[in-house]
Amino acid sequence: MNFKGRSFLKLLDFTPEEISYLIDLSAKLKEEKKKGIPHRVCEGKNIALLFEKTSTRTRCAFEVAAADLGMHPVYLDPKSSQMGKKESIADTARVIGRMFDGIEYRGYGQEIVEELAHYAGVPVWNGLTNEYHPTQILADFLTIKEHFGCLKGKKLVYMGDARYNMGNSLMVGCAKMGMHFVACAPEKYFPNKELIKECQEIAKQTGAVLEFITDPIVATKGADVIYTDVWVSMGEPTEVWSERIKDLLPYQVNKRIMENAGKGCKFMHCLPAFHDLKTTVGQEMFDKFGISEMEVTNEVFESEQSIVFDEAENRLHTIKAVMYATLNAL
Repeated sequence: MNFKGRSFLKLLDFTPEEISYLIDLSAKLKEEKKKGIPHRVCEGKNIALLFEKTSTRTRCAFEVAAADLGMHPVYLDPKSSQMGKKESIADTARVIGRMFDGIEYRGYGQEIVEELAHYAGVPVWNGLTNEYHPTQILADFLTIKEHFGCLKGKKLVYMGDARYNMGNSLMVGCAKMGMHFVACAPEKYFPNKELIKECQEIAKQTGAVLEFITDPIVATKGADVIYTDVWVSMGEPTEVWSERIKDLLPYQVNKRIMENAGKGCKFMHCLPAFHDLKTTVGQEMFDKFGISEMEVTNEVFESEQSIVFDEAENRLHTIKAVMYATLNAL
């Protein structure tokens, strides 16, 4: 299976077999790192990290993965690049593509990373756009496989706003891998109908089940994984908090929801999470709305059922696998 020279922009571009291969490669590289076995297979290569949105996990994962593979990463924040301001995306891609062996992009519209990939001439990796977050899903699926032994048939319930990158990407990933995906939210927060239709066609081939349910108790019964994310996406105005809290508070992941799912259910979150008042935003929301826990309660977040830090660590290993595969003929 040869990934060399390919970009990693969204899971829709990859077959179930290719996704499985990347997950297995991630597990192999993770084991090698734990055992201290070096894998500097990209020695001498250089990569550019274009960040229009800040990040903890994505940046650290790309930089550490690059170092482990023997590469030199160059981080470019919004103030360090003229892309979209004084230089077009196409021109930026053609310049950077001649200096670097690969490019990561984390930012806004999916069309931006697609255009970068079209013009760069080197692999481009999607570190997050408004529409998709494919490297996160690889980490999620590696984590689920580690805890359950397989992916096929496992029931994953995504609670909250399923219209954007995480809801979209989890639905696509579950459809590809023959899983049981449930979006649990008010109807206006379901993924867009065109993407649902596309995923339903994929599900016919893989045996996946896709459901869209407004009742949290019905949705979470028998779930293997309950997954949530922050209620307001990065870049959205703070004014939307009032509406989101009102609409989504019934979909908070709490002890009642986890008990309804069953003892074997695991809790996942791509982070950061607003589960206490130890953040500036968390304190601000408490001062404005009197709510100390948002999408997940601290009780669930810190429970034995929570595997969020296994999931966070796996960002490193799956991102490493993507770069390893796309920069080398395997």
